[in-house]
Amino acid sequence: MEHFPVPDLKGKPDMQRLIREYGDSILRMCVLYLHDIHLAEDAVQETYIRVYEKWGQFKGNCSEKTWITSIAINVCKSQLRSAWFRNRLCKEEAQKEPFQEDPPLWDDTVLQEISSLKPRYKEVILLFYYQEMKTKEIAVALGVTESAVSVRLNRARKQLKKSLKGWYYDE
Repeated sequence: MEHFPVPDLKGKPDMQRLIREYGDSILRMCVLYLHDIHLAEDAVQETYIRVYEKWGQFKGNCSEKTWITSIAINVCKSQLRSAWFRNRLCKEEAQKEPFQEDPPLWDDTVLQEISSLKPRYKEVILLFYYQEMKTKEIAVALGVTESAVSVRLNRARKQLKKSLKGWYYDE
């Protein structure tokens, strides 16, 4: 098993360094996951609160980035499961208007198709292509095997290829 340098866990984490090094990347992932900049900012804030609280539990069996990313994914999942979020989605659906940021977060067809994937496929695509994590790091972040990550990536790519047919693929 590969080991990464473990920071000083006896003291408090250097939150400024952690935010400076990983903050933008974590925010991007949360925006892509939650489709809302304000919810994403809340998720990033909650992520760093948990990092601070759980700093002593970081064992160094993965990189700091992988560990922080796994916390951010769990925070995003919790937000998506919350009653508040589900209630908001129901209200939006009733209004027949998709939630729009002002200005929109993206006009990219690819990102919209990624967003429409099942969560297990969306998260591996986001981590692999947008966070540039390796399969092994994704497996650690998600708590699954490397082969599960590979299968999910393969299935997600197939679904994206099918949904983007005629748009990005000439078939």
